[in-house]
Amino acid sequence: MKNYAGFWLRFVAVIIDGIIIGILQFVVLAPILAAIGIGVSSDIANGSEADALALVAKITALFGTVGLIGQVVNVLYFSLMESSKFQATIGKLALGLIVTDMNGEKLDFVKALIRNVSKIVSAVILMIGYLLAAFTEKKQALHDMIAGTLVVKK
Repeated sequence: MKNYAGFWLRFVAVIIDGIIIGILQFVVLAPILAAIGIGVSSDIANGSEADALALVAKITALFGTVGLIGQVVNVLYFSLMESSKFQATIGKLALGLIVTDMNGEKLDFVKALIRNVSKIVSAVILMIGYLLAAFTEKKQALHDMIAGTLVVKK
């Protein structure tokens, strides 16, 4: 019998990865957003109400774009790391976990990508897809079931 990684171990790994990704995104995005903010403040001081509304629309679009880029970075980080020779993200490595297919083999990039895009489904249904890892026999979340993957202790 394999030593499946339970919900709480996986949860801590996701927190570690979230901190790492958050720091990286902050380092990259903070200077960009600060530069935009300086330009925005001068536009607001010199513009009309219509200019202010257009500016709000631009800022909203910018944050939407930043959010989308953040999601792409997340999916790529998890997919590239889990399909690498390490078979795990930094958070999973720190806890001695790896991601495998149902036969215990290393994931290829496509399978890792399917797993990580499927996390959207796990999240959209009020995180219930993630909670399944606490209750299924092989400790699989919904995205693991969709992709045919396991998270196991090394």
